[in-house]
Amino acid sequence: MTDLVTRAAPARAGALRRAAPALLGYAAVRALGLLALFLWSAARDKSAYTLLTARWDALWYVRVAELGYGYEVRLANGDVHSNLAFFPLLPWLERLVAAVSPLSYADGGFLVSLLASLAAAWGIFAVADHVYGRRAGVCAVLLWAVLPVGIVQSMAYSESLFTALAAWTLHAVLTGRWVTAGTLALAAGLTRPVGTAVVAAVWAAAIASFLTERRETAAGQGHVCEAGGAPGPALPRARRVLGMALAPLGTAGYVLWVGHRTGDGPLGYLDVQAGWRNGFDGGYAFARFVAAKFSSFPSALAGAALILAVASVVWLYAVGVRQRQPLPLLVYSGVVTALALCASSYFGSKPRLLMPAFPLLLPLALALARQRTRRSAWVLGVAAAVCAGYGAFWLNGSGPP
Repeated sequence: MTDLVTRAAPARAGALRRAAPALLGYAAVRALGLLALFLWSAARDKSAYTLLTARWDALWYVRVAELGYGYEVRLANGDVHSNLAFFPLLPWLERLVAAVSPLSYADGGFLVSLLASLAAAWGIFAVADHVYGRRAGVCAVLLWAVLPVGIVQSMAYSESLFTALAAWTLHAVLTGRWVTAGTLALAAGLTRPVGTAVVAAVWAAAIASFLTERRETAAGQGHVCEAGGAPGPALPRARRVLGMALAPLGTAGYVLWVGHRTGDGPLGYLDVQAGWRNGFDGGYAFARFVAAKFSSFPSALAGAALILAVASVVWLYAVGVRQRQPLPLLVYSGVVTALALCASSYFGSKPRLLMPAFPLLLPLALALARQRTRRSAWVLGVAAAVCAGYGAFWLNGSGPP
């Protein structure tokens, strides 16, 4: 992985000034997306705000905030959709906002996602800046903003909150702040099932650090290597161990609580997901879904596009490996990608599920950063316009399942 000396994080005020161009650019892209959505929705006599805060998963989060856990819907085919499938941090924050302000739970979800999306953008910048420099950091943030399903970052969904926690966890690992990393990973684990990817990144980096420390101690070098990189400043082992211990508590705690509540033991959460016809099958169901697209000519084009999209994701990951991205980034994005592509249901959600895997964008960000500013701005401006139009079309059509 990339040989990087672990550096201390810059002072908060200085870090914010350094990230300002990325955050302003991100806010501009998201504002364009929201403007397009409101105009498109108004033309179709729909409420854009309702699409952002009171449809699909956003409704389930509001029900958890309002009623707690235990709500379920039994479908005609026998499937049971339980709100236990939704992790609790976003509903807790929605409830907190409603308790301290006149805002509703749905309003609270929108506010949390709005602030979390900015925190995510800042975290992505911090990680990319640490690895490749400021220009790459700005490009990484803007690439994340102009993803085709980027409008989800502005919805009362948990993707922005999770990405913010994941990005700052990774930054904490890269800068050797293990207790902070473990605490943020705990919170990420209370946000989405894919919090396991954050835990895996923390553990992989810590184990690599211990192994490198052991080798260097045996060689008489007397240095500690942090986050799988080059020798860095020594840190007390206890803090690393504490960070590792904290990291899985969010995911494990919620999954075990669900198993206790349902009476199905430690695997009870998997049964809840099965009620949604969701699980992990190694990508078999998705492969069958793609293959079925080739049964007729019009749908074959969609099938070819899906294959190209998956190949692009795999290629970006491979480029990240070749460019020697730091170990925690590769572990994190690898687990997020595997869980997204190998889930057995909700195939239309896969672009949304991949959105937190922002390290996949770093090769593109690095390439853009090496271009002239005018050319990079032109590319990102066109992408922002396409993203805004697609987001408005998508939410006014099928939208995220």
